[in-house]
Amino acid sequence: MSFLAFPRGGRQKMTARLLSVGLTVLFLSSCVPLGAARISCRNEDGDAVDWFVFYKLPQNRKQKSEWSGLEYMYLDATTRRWQRSESLVNMTQSVLGRTLQQLYEAWEAKNNSTAYLIYNDNVPHSVDGSWKQGHAKGFLLWDKSQGFWLIHTIPRFPSFPEEDYSYPSTGKKYGQIGICVTYNYSQFVEIDSQLLSCIPNVYSCSIPAIFHPVLTYLPKMCVGSPLPRIPRQRLSRLQSIRGQNFLHFAKSPYLIDDVYVAWMAQQLQTNLLVETWQPKLPSNCSLSYHVYNIKEIRIPGQSTFSSYYDHAKWCISQRYYKKHWTCIGDLNRSPFQTRRGGGFICTQNKYIYLAFRGLVLHYQNCNQS
Repeated sequence: MSFLAFPRGGRQKMTARLLSVGLTVLFLSSCVPLGAARISCRNEDGDAVDWFVFYKLPQNRKQKSEWSGLEYMYLDATTRRWQRSESLVNMTQSVLGRTLQQLYEAWEAKNNSTAYLIYNDNVPHSVDGSWKQGHAKGFLLWDKSQGFWLIHTIPRFPSFPEEDYSYPSTGKKYGQIGICVTYNYSQFVEIDSQLLSCIPNVYSCSIPAIFHPVLTYLPKMCVGSPLPRIPRQRLSRLQSIRGQNFLHFAKSPYLIDDVYVAWMAQQLQTNLLVETWQPKLPSNCSLSYHVYNIKEIRIPGQSTFSSYYDHAKWCISQRYYKKHWTCIGDLNRSPFQTRRGGGFICTQNKYIYLAFRGLVLHYQNCNQS
């Protein structure tokens, strides 16, 4: 099984003149989608990027001057390796602040050409989380041209659009992670179906009527309308606006199992090294492809921290050879979360894989307690 090759349409024959014109059009169109006026994931400079990954470091209580719980590492298609952020995650100049600014501007404009949806099982200002909906966390912003989907692990984030950007104090202690991908509008039809299986807890949204003929489930989630029968699980291929291939695993509460062992490792046909928060299920070698718990993280600069202080949820192939998957999502390897909805987005981008593989200091074999 391989997910590397995606079908492409055939090319028509052209004269030399038409080919020259066509290449010019292709060049211009490739520049337009990530232009300043288009909805997109954003870096710290506010520039549009195809995708980015951030890893917020946990608070270092022994040496508070080193890690305050607001520093993060950053990776995108142009950096190719982890970069220490110039801004703190609670600043509007951070990648989260820059990206969310587009959502807040859309909320203020209140036009009928842009849609957004924000979901989290821990809503801002709430005390308790929602156990009925999925453990999923994220937000989307899109129009009829393109948009982004950002999946993360931060409870009570982001703030309501009318409150402007802020980062919750409850998100400082543990490590957190997120991935943002910019998509063409056509991809939101697939995202619509994927989120149905995750059963997200939507707490702020606006999906104007112009999107309803194409999107079936997101408008219903937005207004709290009854949903159809929810699939136990759903796997979808997605492609970023620049052509990066992704797989998205959507798990519903009706799939009562360890999503890493029972589905992801077997589907991807690779042993997985998994980083999630405690309490964990033990490493598992019962099926064809195994799942091993990561115990210790090493970040560039030789600083380390235990997975106990990490609220991030990610996994990678054990070996680079042939298969080098990286998956980022919102479900822990916990007995309690085998009954929760959520999802993971996976890619075989080698730079993402190598960045995460370099973080693994120690993992637990199946014969270890």
